[in-house]
Amino acid sequence: MLSNMACSLIRHKRIETTTAKAKALKRYVEPLITRSKDDSTHSRRVVFSYLQDKEVVAELFRDVAAKVADRPGGYTRIIRLGNRLGDNADMCLIELVDFNENLLAEKAASKKSSSRRRRGSKAKTEGDRVEAPVEAPVAVTATEGTEAPAEEVVETAEEPKAEEVVETTEEPKAEDQKADDKPETEETEEKKD
Repeated sequence: MLSNMACSLIRHKRIETTTAKAKALKRYVEPLITRSKDDSTHSRRVVFSYLQDKEVVAELFRDVAAKVADRPGGYTRIIRLGNRLGDNADMCLIELVDFNENLLAEKAASKKSSSRRRRGSKAKTEGDRVEAPVEAPVAVTATEGTEAPAEEVVETAEEPKAEEVVETTEEPKAEDQKADDKPETEETEEKKD
């Protein structure tokens, strides 16, 4: 089974299988890829004894060995995919690392974009110094990533809280009304006198 899976991996550069089989296949195929770096008759015979397929051996020594020549190890990558629908087996994708074109393109793009340069390094040579006019400082308003713009913070600070609103809308208690009634009655009594 491992021989057939190794042949499929070398032919197709990636296969989908269970995680347990992928781990076993990784231990089976990586020494064969290491041996393929040395293109000798003995190495070809040893690899053929494991794989039992002439075309796959030829492709391994011709294509795969050329791509992994500078890599010291770790020729395969296991990417977990989740569980299979039928029996809930843990599935994964095992692939040869140097043959995934999508990841290689992303890696190349990220390396190019991550180069750091000084601003205006071309204009600031010894003879070409250009002095920029000094401008007045500009007030910075809220930027992205802050919790709330400064204007909103000011507005929310001036608005009354919900508790204050509740306190102002409460009806006067009966005691307050009695107290209010008493002075009115006193005033009316004073007017009567």
